[in-house]
Amino acid sequence: MSATSDRITVSMSEGVADVRLVRADKMNALDAAMFNALVDTAARLKNEKGLRAVVLSGEGRAFCAGLDMGRFSAMGDGSSDLRDLAKRTHGLTNHSQQAVWGWRQLPVPVIAAVHGVAFGGGFQLALGADMRFLAPDARMSIMEIKWGLVPDMAGTPILASLVRDDILRDLTFTGRIFSAQEAMSYGLATRICDDPRSVALETARDIAGKSPDAIRAIKRMLNSLSTSNPGPALLAESVEQMKLMGTPNQTEAVRANIEKRAPKFADGSN
Repeated sequence: MSATSDRITVSMSEGVADVRLVRADKMNALDAAMFNALVDTAARLKNEKGLRAVVLSGEGRAFCAGLDMGRFSAMGDGSSDLRDLAKRTHGLTNHSQQAVWGWRQLPVPVIAAVHGVAFGGGFQLALGADMRFLAPDARMSIMEIKWGLVPDMAGTPILASLVRDDILRDLTFTGRIFSAQEAMSYGLATRICDDPRSVALETARDIAGKSPDAIRAIKRMLNSLSTSNPGPALLAESVEQMKLMGTPNQTEAVRANIEKRAPKFADGSN
């Protein structure tokens, strides 16, 4: 498989798929076209003969800066498309969750090579990989709280299998930016590398030289351990997000960020 689009490129060599987010001018932010490209690329790779491993990375200054600012602007002015997120369009997931979950479903190992930033949806995209190789100066954040939202791209069930409960709550409640070194201490980084993409490709080629039957069996086995029953958590993400989207406090969070001022929230509801 070799494919090129205005959002993602894929090149195959010796069983390794080199998948690149190529919206560099927007720091690979997630717009509708990027969501579609992620879902479609994972689906095509799932059936790719001879695939042994995948490296997922971003061109330009960042891995992925998160949701496109145009989507937040639409939330702030009330023109956002409030879809039925609880509708399961891809088995256990909706479309935006599948942009992350699709990489978990690939039968071969996926390595995310992260440089620059991986914020919000970009951080959740990195979670879809089996391993995360980070540049020393990479920065990450579960940033959805900044916009009055919850992480809803399949991140919560994956995070719950990786980090302590209190760390998960700290990062999700605060949305604070954390370093590659912190990510390593939390269990969110596999390695810290000066050139994460090169090291990821080297590791992928090493994996590609192993028995493909054993590698696929290992991924099936480990997936069953780490996410034994993800369905309820995936649905809960969508239900909670729908409760928040378009509410006064959520739109105030967006407006305040866009206008660069302190938000003025009403008392929270139960």
